[in-house]
Amino acid sequence: MVNIGMGFKLDAKETTEPENSTRDTAIKNNETKNDYTGMNRVNSGIHGLDELMNGGFPKGNIVLISGTPGTGKTIVCFQFIEAGLKNGENCLYITSDQPVKNLLSEANQLQFHFQPEVDKGKLNIVYLDLDKQNLHKDIEEIVKSGNYDRIVMDSLSPVTELPMWMVNNGKEVIPSSNSMTTTTIPLDSIQATRLHLRHLVKIIKEENSTTMVTTEIPEGSRDLSRDSISEFLVDGILVLGLDTTMGRRKLTIRKMRGTKHSLKPMDVEITEHGIRLH
Repeated sequence: MVNIGMGFKLDAKETTEPENSTRDTAIKNNETKNDYTGMNRVNSGIHGLDELMNGGFPKGNIVLISGTPGTGKTIVCFQFIEAGLKNGENCLYITSDQPVKNLLSEANQLQFHFQPEVDKGKLNIVYLDLDKQNLHKDIEEIVKSGNYDRIVMDSLSPVTELPMWMVNNGKEVIPSSNSMTTTTIPLDSIQATRLHLRHLVKIIKEENSTTMVTTEIPEGSRDLSRDSISEFLVDGILVLGLDTTMGRRKLTIRKMRGTKHSLKPMDVEITEHGIRLH
């Protein structure tokens, strides 16, 4: 038994379509077969991004959305979920940062109207109570409950920092003061965090859902996640950043398995219709 702690600047293309149609354009041909890798691809929902990833995310991959505060991580997740819903897919959004009511309100302000899809049972939004015991077991039951095509976990960071017990049969509970027979591992140890992340990745991978997980990057950090380990366990990484000297927002594809892509940061903007590439 173990006791552990939890830019290549894209030129703007000439177009006659109105701005509010760009999300619908990005969602067309949601899943495609890519000749370069032979993989099925899933549309990101972000106008201009899929063309830079051979047609989209490889189906079944886990993609990390990293960035400092205010860079648009949750908006990227909204667009990813909207693309799936418009294709008739079953979607799951797990939030650990805010209650469901607040998340829906934020989405509405950005013109993502998710409530009708929740009412129809196509979208399940779940608030993850970090104070509950058996956290990984709860996540596993949620993920396996709906045959989901797309999953979002926003945010991964607080989950990996929680304390937990892990025993051989996979059971996990919050440590208690009367637990005596344990081997102590520091809460902030690499070993503890890696065990957390490997367990979560295993849960998601078993379902073959295409998944986005968000993580915060502390200001000035050279890591790609707050825990500095997630980037090595996921299949893809999108990094959102700010160029404060030029007053620009940036998106970089830092990693995407099975995909040929540029590593240069691209200019993006956040509009009332979501994130779009310039």
